[in-house]
Amino acid sequence: MSDSSAAPLGRGLFYLIVAGIAWGTAGAAASLVFLVSDLGPLALSFWRCVGGLVLLLGALAVRRRRRQRRRTPRVVESRRRRLLRILGTGIGLTLFQSAYFAAVEATGLAVGTVVTLGAGPVLIALGARLTMGERLGRGGVVAVAGALAGLAVLVLGAGGGGGGVDVRPAGVGLAVLSAAGYAAITLLTRWLGRDGGGADALGTSTWAFAVGAVGLLPMAAAEGLVPHTAELAKVVALLVYVAAVPTALAYALYFAGAAVVRAATVSVIMLLEPVSAAVIAVTVLGERLTGATVGGTLLLLGAVAGLAAAEARGAVGRRRAEAAA
Repeated sequence: MSDSSAAPLGRGLFYLIVAGIAWGTAGAAASLVFLVSDLGPLALSFWRCVGGLVLLLGALAVRRRRRQRRRTPRVVESRRRRLLRILGTGIGLTLFQSAYFAAVEATGLAVGTVVTLGAGPVLIALGARLTMGERLGRGGVVAVAGALAGLAVLVLGAGGGGGGVDVRPAGVGLAVLSAAGYAAITLLTRWLGRDGGGADALGTSTWAFAVGAVGLLPMAAAEGLVPHTAELAKVVALLVYVAAVPTALAYALYFAGAAVVRAATVSVIMLLEPVSAAVIAVTVLGERLTGATVGGTLLLLGAVAGLAAAEARGAVGRRRAEAAA
């Protein structure tokens, strides 16, 4: 690999590492908000969408000025495809983060994050098989089975005592629902990308947050948009952090890194999110993990790593077949 190609790849890997760790702190910030205020998960998700929208609109304005100076051509996408991409991403993003915050509130940061990020790739693999005919392969089948086993261990180990974290089946269900939203976004993006066409990741994310903010407003207003708390400054600081670091910054870094790093590698690096969330849950929030929780977590994370390895092998096989042809 030449130095010129290694430099962007190295930056891409660094961007993904920072994004994964930053995403892992979103649930921790949410847990702290829930501890010191009566703000609910829908209202928190609404404020995250609003804050992310404002910051990403600023990023779009900066990019527009740079393009004008450099006279960079714009990638054109049909209006119908762009509308489908924005609405689908916006609805999926709203479901993803709202259900995730609700899962963190219901069953804790560590379990909520691990289940969401562990079930997501599995649902993507199954969804791609059902909707686009993508083969799972032997490795994919084993990984899916491992993920299901991990979920079963987490749920069956709930309420097992021992002073560990309280794993609630309802919270696990919310985490799986969150994973379904994440999977829907990924499958839609993959499906739209099969026949080519331009896709502005930053622009799509910006308008997806706008869709999320509009869709969440009525439910968040019913839940209570303004938190009642004796520590208002702390809650506002946490909301600003959620909008800036694990939202605007992390998404920008993720898209920049994912553009130059293999998808399988991206999947493995993103395991930093549940790992960092689990570390924060134990060291900062005082959550204690039982043997069942640790075992289920390891099965889920191992399943994601297995899916990434299967994808890598499949990509190598496709390249060899193309070269032979």
